[in-house]
Order: sequence, then structure tokens, then C-alpha cells
Amino acid sequence: MNWRNSNTRYGTLSIGLHWLMLLLIAAVYACMELHENFPKGSELREGLKTWHFMLGLSVLALLLLRAALNLIGRLPRIEPEPPAWQARMAKGMHLALYAWMLVMPLLGWLLLSAEGKPIAFFGIDLPALVGQSERVAEWAEEMHEAGASFGYFLVGLHAAAALFHHYVVRDDTLRRMLPQRD
Repeated sequence: MNWRNSNTRYGTLSIGLHWLMLLLIAAVYACMELHENFPKGSELREGLKTWHFMLGLSVLALLLLRAALNLIGRLPRIEPEPPAWQARMAKGMHLALYAWMLVMPLLGWLLLSAEGKPIAFFGIDLPALVGQSERVAEWAEEMHEAGASFGYFLVGLHAAAALFHHYVVRDDTLRRMLPQRD
């Protein structure tokens, strides 16, 4: 399989990044949900929070790489070609997902900055985006939590659309993003 996209399939790099980002997003959510099960201040709770931050920032880093690849590469066409309204809906969904994957890590980074906490990224301390501010921290936390809830909807809708195309429409939307079997 080619690492670059072709007219009919995503390349190995795009496929790998897509599924790696799904795993990272699932891990971010798992850390978020699981940390509540441990006592405040416990080592495990704090570790899960740290992993939540680092994995979220990893999503941001990979998103930037994916966006660059999409700008310089071609996108495979769907066979059979969907109606124009479906193509517009798909483009809107992808824009929403990309915006969400950009905004959520930035909100988390902003929240940590406003709380005056260090922003650790695999041994590197990232700079604060803003100075300490309780008001900014409260706003960022509210937005980050709302965005997390919205993310369940977005990711679920994206997956449902792929399955709809595969099993109902019977086009190659999903197959283009699956690893090729030889």
C-alpha cells in the first residue's frame, strides 16, 4: 500500500493517523472518566489527569500534521459519487471534527494556564497561554466540559455516517479508510 493518498484510497499515513487519533481521543475520554473514581489528590487520579492533558495535546499535534497532509495531498473520491447535499454534509462534518480537535486541546491548555498549573507534554513544559485568572479558568473549564459532551455526539455521528454509507448506501466511504488487505 502506498503511504500517499490516491484517487481511490487513503494512503497508509492518512489511515494510520485517522485510527491513531481515534485511539488517542478514546484514551483522553477514558482518562477523563476514570480519574473521578479515585480520591482527590491521589497519585492515580493526578496521573490520569496528566495523561488526559498530554494525550489531548497529542491530538492537537497530530491534527496539525493531518491538516497539512490534507492541504498538500489529494482526497480520494467516493464511488459511487454521492449526491451534492451528502458531499456538503460530509465536508461540514469533517470541518466540525477538525475544529473540535483543535479547540478542545487549546481550551485545556488555556484552562491549565489560567489555573497557574504547569502544562507538561511528555517531559517538556509548555508555556502558559495566559496569566492566572480565576474568571478565565472558570470560563475555559465550562467550555471544555461542554465541548467534551459535544464530542461524544460528533464522533458518534461521524461513525454512524460511515456505517450508514457502508451498510445502507453501499459505497466505498468506509473502505477507503480501512487498511488494505492483500
